[in-house]
Amino acid sequence: MKKAKILILGEVNDDALAELKEKCEVVKGPEGHRIEDDRQWVIDHIADYDGVIVAKMWFDKEMLDHAKNLKIISTYGVGYDHVDVEYAKSKGIVVSNCPVSVRRPTAELALTLILACARRLHFYDHSIREGVFLDTGNYDNQGFNIEGKTLGIFGMGSIGQLVAQFAQALGMKIIYHNRHQLNEDIEKKLKAKYVDFDTLIKEADFLSLHAPLTNETEHIIDKDVFKKMKKNAFLINTARGALVNEADLLDALKHGEIEGAGLDVFEGEPYINPEFSKLDNTILTPHVGSATHVGRYNLTKEAADNIISFFVDQKAINQVN
Repeated sequence: MKKAKILILGEVNDDALAELKEKCEVVKGPEGHRIEDDRQWVIDHIADYDGVIVAKMWFDKEMLDHAKNLKIISTYGVGYDHVDVEYAKSKGIVVSNCPVSVRRPTAELALTLILACARRLHFYDHSIREGVFLDTGNYDNQGFNIEGKTLGIFGMGSIGQLVAQFAQALGMKIIYHNRHQLNEDIEKKLKAKYVDFDTLIKEADFLSLHAPLTNETEHIIDKDVFKKMKKNAFLINTARGALVNEADLLDALKHGEIEGAGLDVFEGEPYINPEFSKLDNTILTPHVGSATHVGRYNLTKEAADNIISFFVDQKAINQVN
């Protein structure tokens, strides 16, 4: 039986590809310095492939129209907003994602950003580096406790639920808003209370975003939201940059409408508005939610398993369309 031909686009953990290479013909795509050049290469060659693992490249109608033999796309991560999922479905192409492997490292990062914001790590770190040993007897130089604070979670999927577990262990109160309310047993386990969106943004001391990017959620966090949030509240985003209107966020941070923000994702990645780096009340990381050694190994393995299951076991797993 002829092996399926699989194209890998993006940097993956080669050690986790052993089984995929055994069962399929695996080709790594271009690793150039210009996205436009890489995209054109894919357009010119994608017709040769049965499956693809894709990290960040856009798979839109043009790309899919050239993919004459493509049967499955596995995203390299839980997000799939860079793939035209509905058009792929119309062409009979399965789209799968990787929801399991990213859960723990992303939840850990969200907790890290909560703590870093509360304890003002950026402010302290750069002050020390600039030769200033701050007087912490001064009220303005002190941080915040998180015990007893309210964590508002927008998007209570597997990552949001794990963040809730971490926060519960640290004595935080948990409220959440989701497309659908969780069942009662899960709510009891997490000690989490379902609220409407307006209550979520008004009551949260820390608002942590874990929702997918859709037409409904794009820029859902905007100037109207910031005006309703507590002035001492923090925004945490480890989901998708475009959930937040960044211009509105910058205004809110500069004018004290909220206390601060911990951001791992941005609207125009890899471009980041330089205004963020001028603020003492922000913690910035370069989309590193799953970027641990174990996390990236597991992510590569999960993406590979999506392909293996489809072609070897004739079963689509983690399918999103």
